[in-house]
Amino acid sequence: MSGSRKPKTFKLRALHSQQKFGIAGRSCQEVLRKGCQHFQVPVPGSRLCLWEDGTELTADSFWSVPDNAELVLLTEGQAWQGYVSDISRFLSVFHRPHVGVIQAARQLLADEQAPLRQKLLADLLHTVSENIAAETRAEDPPWFEGLESRFRNKSAYLRFSCASRIRTYLREVSSHASAVGAQAREEYVRAVDAMAQKLRAAQYNGSYFDRSTKAGGRLCTPEGWFSCQGPFDMANCASRHSINPYGSRESRVLFSTWNLDHIIEKKRTVIPALAEAVGEPAGRQVDWEYFYSLLFTRDNLKLVHVACHKKTTHRLSCDPRRIYRPQATLTRRKAVRKRP
Repeated sequence: MSGSRKPKTFKLRALHSQQKFGIAGRSCQEVLRKGCQHFQVPVPGSRLCLWEDGTELTADSFWSVPDNAELVLLTEGQAWQGYVSDISRFLSVFHRPHVGVIQAARQLLADEQAPLRQKLLADLLHTVSENIAAETRAEDPPWFEGLESRFRNKSAYLRFSCASRIRTYLREVSSHASAVGAQAREEYVRAVDAMAQKLRAAQYNGSYFDRSTKAGGRLCTPEGWFSCQGPFDMANCASRHSINPYGSRESRVLFSTWNLDHIIEKKRTVIPALAEAVGEPAGRQVDWEYFYSLLFTRDNLKLVHVACHKKTTHRLSCDPRRIYRPQATLTRRKAVRKRP
């Protein structure tokens, strides 16, 4: 039936590009194919969204979209939230937020009654008011509101924030010693002490939240942007949650609700497995460094938005091959026969 209709026309552009070109087609797939051909990107994983609000164009909604509507072509991994994203990106080229724009947005927000437009204006105002590049208390006093005076720069506080979470995990592991049998308790405490010593040397892995740390040692970009790594049972975040706690006091506070989630659960699995291992060594040596990696490192930690933090039982277990250190194999020397 769609074959007898007149082709629909659109204005299409790629993400982060202002150049648009006219395109027509009788189906969403046809427009997508032509767009990918024009921008020389693969069709698999690509999709079309409305520039205005980021709604994905589908076969069902194709004919209801007005002619000459503006579309954005997204490739795999890209996201678009509407024209507010475009405005925010445009304003981000300024080293300092434009005072006139902020004042105008505040005035519009004060007079606006429609909930959707209120949210768009509030999000825009929040974005343009962020002072991401600033690092010290002198450069961005509002960011440090409510924090102790000993924190003189943002990176130092975020490093402290991450280290505090890791310290909490260590206290939980240490407190479990009272639940371990008397005979195994000494070995359990010895393993925990070894972990604590390694953590102190690593400054409790506070570098994970510190944007000044070298790549590989942090969970954010050099600018301080963190991306949700998705629930424990997914490879990534379907909602593409992201945040920059370095931008404003509000973002800093919201970031405190994000979780460093253990993929293999800390309380239900890792700590009990450690307690069991020291209780049944059978002449073997517990590999405390394996448990250290599960409890305190990115090997078993995912940074997740609160909405992606699933509190259900993970039903994952420790690797039985790594609980104990490999035992040294003895090589027997063959007896050398003496010649007569």
